[in-house]
Amino acid sequence: MSRTTLLIVCAMAFAALAACRSGGQIPTSAGDFGGGGANGAGGAGGGVSTTGAGDGANIGVTAEEAARQRLLDQYVVYFDFDRSDIRPDFNEMLAAHGSYLASNPNVSVRLEGHADETGSREYNIGLGERRAQSVRQILLLQGASASQLSTVSYGEERPAALGSDEESYSLNRRVEIVYR
Repeated sequence: MSRTTLLIVCAMAFAALAACRSGGQIPTSAGDFGGGGANGAGGAGGGVSTTGAGDGANIGVTAEEAARQRLLDQYVVYFDFDRSDIRPDFNEMLAAHGSYLASNPNVSVRLEGHADETGSREYNIGLGERRAQSVRQILLLQGASASQLSTVSYGEERPAALGSDEESYSLNRRVEIVYR
């Protein structure tokens, strides 16, 4: 089997596993948010009608609620090489998750830290833990409670992408937010 075919098969298997991933309850419609966004219920964002609720019913969803839902649909924070600081492009997403957790005290998440295969196993376990703790700190600052958050580090043991190239490494330097 050629290397390209093997990579395609691995990518398809990863996509299938990601699609089957069990997670917690993330809001799936505007009604799950329990009110308006930062502007208040029916606030100034203006209403945008979209189709939702699986049965074809129209639900009034503001542009702000739709943007928040798109942020909540993201569960992975990526990191630069050998770094555990949060990149600015993930601040909005983490703010949305933190706000959601603050508004739903019965919901909890597990923050799973990962690293690429460079470095020793021990170092990568520590790096994955530092990354998970960085995400934890941001969520706490956004209003989530400590009891809602748990962290675990898998280091290099659960790669998202197989391979020894920069593209694979960059996909493996991550924290996954897993709702329970």
